[in-house]
Amino acid sequence: MIWRVRRVVTGHDARGKSVFLMDGLAPNIKEMASMPGLALTDLWETTGSPASNAGARDTAERPVRLEPPGKGTIVRIVEFPPDSQWRNRADARDAFDSIGAGHAPDASSADPMMHKTSTVDYIIVLKGEIHAILDTGETLLKAGDVLIQRGTNHSWSVRGNEPCIIAAILVAAAPLGAKKQAPRRSMKRVKPAPRRKSRTKRR
Repeated sequence: MIWRVRRVVTGHDARGKSVFLMDGLAPNIKEMASMPGLALTDLWETTGSPASNAGARDTAERPVRLEPPGKGTIVRIVEFPPDSQWRNRADARDAFDSIGAGHAPDASSADPMMHKTSTVDYIIVLKGEIHAILDTGETLLKAGDVLIQRGTNHSWSVRGNEPCIIAAILVAAAPLGAKKQAPRRSMKRVKPAPRRKSRTKRR
């Protein structure tokens, strides 16, 4: 059974007073068809920096996707089932495709969950335990631990019998290796100085 989270969102009324706009179970949940038990619950999204706090629209009311828009953020809850429920019999490629991230998996890795995104991810373990796996090692994260994931190739593994619940804040980042373009200098047209009329003395 997918873990549900209460989401409370604030905003402003017509007089500019602070109000509660939404309060209830977050509705935007996607359980991976090819990985039963792996579920993403998107809570909010921003689309630029600085973010806009205007309006009352539910910015998470759109198809669940892995990465935030350019200069944007996503806050979500992810539930990872035990490895025994999906490893060796799930199609990770289909799972990534279903959240608009067919480009993310590392095709050269034997781990079907190994992938990379152009983001900084703040990962907070809420419940259970999970192994964070990198190219060169792994570490066990427990409830209360925080991982700062900086655009690295990574995967996840739950080796116990209980699911792991994490909160993830994804911030759009420049892809590693991308060259920064120098700002163009504006070429201002300089008006030529007015010609002085030569004065000739009359004799």
